[in-house]
Amino acid sequence: MRIDVITLFPEMVLQAARAGVTGRALERGLWRLAVWNPRDYATDAHRTVDDRPYGGGPGMVMLAAPLAQAIAAAKDAQRRDGVTSPRVMHLSPAGTPVTHRRVVDFATAADAGYVLIASRYEGIDERVVERFVDEELAVGEFVVSGGELPALMLIDAIARLLPGALNDEDSAQQDSFADGLLDCPHYTRPEVYEGVAVPDVLLSGHHENIRRWRRAQSLRRTQKRRPDLLAGRALTKDEAALLGPGGQDTQQETRTSANDSLRCAPHAKESKR
Repeated sequence: MRIDVITLFPEMVLQAARAGVTGRALERGLWRLAVWNPRDYATDAHRTVDDRPYGGGPGMVMLAAPLAQAIAAAKDAQRRDGVTSPRVMHLSPAGTPVTHRRVVDFATAADAGYVLIASRYEGIDERVVERFVDEELAVGEFVVSGGELPALMLIDAIARLLPGALNDEDSAQQDSFADGLLDCPHYTRPEVYEGVAVPDVLLSGHHENIRRWRRAQSLRRTQKRRPDLLAGRALTKDEAALLGPGGQDTQQETRTSANDSLRCAPHAKESKR
């Protein structure tokens, strides 16, 4: 997989992408990264890449010509690197919301190559979007100063799903949204922190009870924070029982005495960091 980012701040992207899971995946050769600065394709002495919008209004708009040339250069480089059909995507609050399902599609696509446009100012000339952009994507219903952070968020989401990126392959399968639900709460040492103890069930060593507790917590958290995720979901018989009246597990008491069975180490997702 290869990802190229078109940005006015290439060092920002390069440094961030070399950290953490994305950096480890980069070092392992699981994906490749290149950056392109539109200023390198500006034709005037000041390397101008923006101008005032037609019709008036605040802010500036990124010029079409430098962007178009940067896009063409990135696509040509990807094709020389073996990508047959580079996909150009513009990070924009006006784009289609990115979901976990879309990220999985991006990560598992054969011969994948993505050109991400990290725009600045008020955005880019619409003629670039119409002629050169395959899709506009949004990472949330909010606005940031530029597309670099959204692009890095998308890169991180994709890279961590590549086989070999995480030390524990099961970690990604337990994340929020992986199965359409939010993740359950997690705890680690000490067992008691400022008077608050780890739930007894997590110390019980009873794997089935732990599984049911985590599933129930995941369902209840999703029901409370993101009911829209449950609205279109056909609950299994077990999930319906775990939610129960008022979101309670009607089949299993979740607080199991730690003295009744062997204890096990609390679960932690160190491999994700």
